[in-house]
Amino acid sequence: MSFMNQELMCLDWTGLHVTPWKLVGYTGALMFGGRWVVQLIASRRAGKPVIPRVFWYMSLAGALMTLSYFMFSAKQDSVGVLQNLFPTLTAAYSLNLDIRHRGWRRDRAAQGQ
Repeated sequence: MSFMNQELMCLDWTGLHVTPWKLVGYTGALMFGGRWVVQLIASRRAGKPVIPRVFWYMSLAGALMTLSYFMFSAKQDSVGVLQNLFPTLTAAYSLNLDIRHRGWRRDRAAQGQ
């Protein structure tokens, strides 16, 4: 059994069976869900619906992390792979479009830097 699939004994007190791959999956899920908080804050500040570039970075990173968890952990769940494959491709495509359309320094230019 690889290190990434071995239970972390330092978290044994929680009663949960946590492996390094599960930590990757948890972090990815939090990042993927947290992007909506970022979008909400950006929209409230602008007073209109806004999708900041960090939304796409968080989407891509979160989807890649959860996709990795389902592909490489002991779980190897094909439903999880399919569930995260499409958002990974969509986030990568949307980030690419955002960079091509607005350039690399879009957010800094908007802040006056």
